[in-house]
Amino acid sequence: MVESSRSPLRIGTRRSKLAIVQAETIRDQLKLVDPSLSIEIETLHTAGDRDKVTALPEMNAKSLWTTELEEKLTSGELDVIVHCLKGILGPLPPSSGTLILTRTDMPTATPETCELAAIPARDDARDALIVKSGLPYKNLKELPEGSVVGTSSVRRSAQLRRLYPHLKFANLRGNVETRLAKVDDPESEYTCMIMSAAGLQRLGLQDRIDQYLGSNNGGIFHAVGQGALGLEIRKGDVSMQKLLEPLSDQKSTLACLAERELLRTLEGGCSVPIGVETEWVDSDKLKLAAIVVSLDGSQSVEQTLIATVQSVDEAGALGKYMAIMLIEDGAEGILKGITANRPSKD
Repeated sequence: MVESSRSPLRIGTRRSKLAIVQAETIRDQLKLVDPSLSIEIETLHTAGDRDKVTALPEMNAKSLWTTELEEKLTSGELDVIVHCLKGILGPLPPSSGTLILTRTDMPTATPETCELAAIPARDDARDALIVKSGLPYKNLKELPEGSVVGTSSVRRSAQLRRLYPHLKFANLRGNVETRLAKVDDPESEYTCMIMSAAGLQRLGLQDRIDQYLGSNNGGIFHAVGQGALGLEIRKGDVSMQKLLEPLSDQKSTLACLAERELLRTLEGGCSVPIGVETEWVDSDKLKLAAIVVSLDGSQSVEQTLIATVQSVDEAGALGKYMAIMLIEDGAEGILKGITANRPSKD
């Protein structure tokens, strides 16, 4: 047998177990597309991995998980990066009919050298409640006064403060296994934690979920792009675009694009309490719900829209119109108040 001289395709990702599982999923999907592919997964620690203590709102969340990977992608050491789409990738309508999505808030070190080539089928976008092992509580309503919720997300804590003012909150960082261990430690302050349901499911830890959280169950809207992966390539790498195209899921892409345009128009990021939900209510009708909440939960603006979405342009228009409605209802004032009251990092 003559061995192929074809160079291996190099997938880059973070070094956490979850990130590796996600990269392996993409590897397996690519092998189904082309069984002859030789694929290697390369991992590295990012700034966000190295600092597991600082609360996310105090860090430059736009580059925490991407800079080192993008540098290797740009230099040709990697061919594609597998990201969690949540909070880091900002798709905008492309100039052609192909669903190639450009970056809006990726790190400024390589602003023009990379692009988001595909969003595969989205997994569960909801948040999940995980209660300390041994405690009897099964949902947020059962948590007694003074219970401590572990989370580093201002989106989650703000929404919970709005509906459950008797709860307390403590920063909780680290990979999934680390966070679970911290919560389960009998000596820790945590009663429970909130995290992405998809992350637990991908690691086979869905049995730890005590309650799935949505706007109608727990009152929590999820983060923009949550539950979805983004595949990032060097800009203009046509061969990689073609290879990844079969992995792209149109409905997931359009839903995430609507969410992302909403966030972009509101000029939000990972450290602001903006939550969303998208649902296809018909083959071409997308329901978009969104909420903006003050950090203490005392103020909120919420809206729901349903629109026909069959293209990137229509998805972007829905997200932008939702943002305009939220602004008219007071979201801009809430977000400006958050920015004005945030301590300087100087």
